[in-house]
Amino acid sequence: MSTSVRTLARVTPTDKGLIRLLGPAFVAAIAYVDPGNVAANLSAGSQYGYLLVWVLVLANFMAVIAQYLSAKLGVVTGRSLPEILGERLPRAARLGYWVQAEVVAAATDLAEVIGGALALQILFGIPLLVGGLIIGVVSVGILAMQSRSQRRFEAVIMGLLAVITLGFAGGVFVSPVDWGSAAGGLVPRFEGTNTVLLAASMLGATVMPHAIYLHSALSRDRHGVTQDLVRIRRLLHATRWDVLLALMIAGSVNIAMLLLAASALPGVAGTDTIQGAAHEISVHLGAGVGIVFGVGLLASGLASTSVGSYAGAAIMSSLLHIRVPVLLRRTITLVPALVILGVGVNPTWALVLSQVVLSLGIPFAVIPLVWFTSRTELMGVLVNRTPLRLVAVVVTVGIVALNVLLVYLSVGGQP
Repeated sequence: MSTSVRTLARVTPTDKGLIRLLGPAFVAAIAYVDPGNVAANLSAGSQYGYLLVWVLVLANFMAVIAQYLSAKLGVVTGRSLPEILGERLPRAARLGYWVQAEVVAAATDLAEVIGGALALQILFGIPLLVGGLIIGVVSVGILAMQSRSQRRFEAVIMGLLAVITLGFAGGVFVSPVDWGSAAGGLVPRFEGTNTVLLAASMLGATVMPHAIYLHSALSRDRHGVTQDLVRIRRLLHATRWDVLLALMIAGSVNIAMLLLAASALPGVAGTDTIQGAAHEISVHLGAGVGIVFGVGLLASGLASTSVGSYAGAAIMSSLLHIRVPVLLRRTITLVPALVILGVGVNPTWALVLSQVVLSLGIPFAVIPLVWFTSRTELMGVLVNRTPLRLVAVVVTVGIVALNVLLVYLSVGGQP
């Protein structure tokens, strides 16, 4: 190893140059604090207290591995995961792959728009259909920033992530958490069928397919394409810090949501819906906390739907070599969500269904990701080393198995 590379290995995130390289992981991390996560975490905490804290800790570990590998693929190869798939798949397989990816993107968009509409209803009493339309319009504005400057887009998304963190974590400071019981929740265990279903929902659907596809493109676009091995190693060093910091925040937000529900809403009726949980938070912790929670949910919906639309556009252009302007795509994909809101479908049920659809797309993203980053002809000397390769395989098997379990239980099976 050269002297310059040894020096880089000692760089810390306080280095000014390194800090400027952070950002892509914070955009991808929005997938981990979307409205679907809110529904699952609040349900788990209100129904079973601190029992499933361990699920969120394990989910975050899995997410760190998946997102780092995605970013690594983009940095090292200069191509995104969908681009590499598009190059290697025959036309028929590429079309089929695109169809499943589009279904996943549509399910993602559905969940985010519904979550944002629920937030506007909680905060201002706005009808769900009107709220969904407002979320769509505002997300178009956020996406317009991305077309001008990726750094500006990252700054907006990171700002929304800060609001999400405050909105969902703030309640913990006014609700007494039983930290002993919370620590006990780190021990893996279940209490019946429903806890298995909740755990599968929280863990299996945490690693979102669109976040895996997108992160490789974000890293490539942000850092550019280079064959300079020293620079690539530096970028990978920055990427590790980027992923760890972003997902540490996202994981803390998820755990805070569960702790809030476990401490303030145990056994309270009506908390199986987001609206019910928000109402009970206001009743038990005060209107101010309820408002902060609603603002966090609103930020979650806005950020998630913007990132989801960006991911869908990247997938289409890479697999089909067809470029649809992301703003036009945002307008088109808004329609199904507005239809569902308009016909009066239970929004919480729609969120749950969207998570099941998302889980079906997980294997199509995570399996090729681990395969490609373990191939020397693609990654060269930066191919996954044996320890990382083994961990990645174990994580992949775990994610796929849990998503299969989620689908099985959701359609009426027994564990």
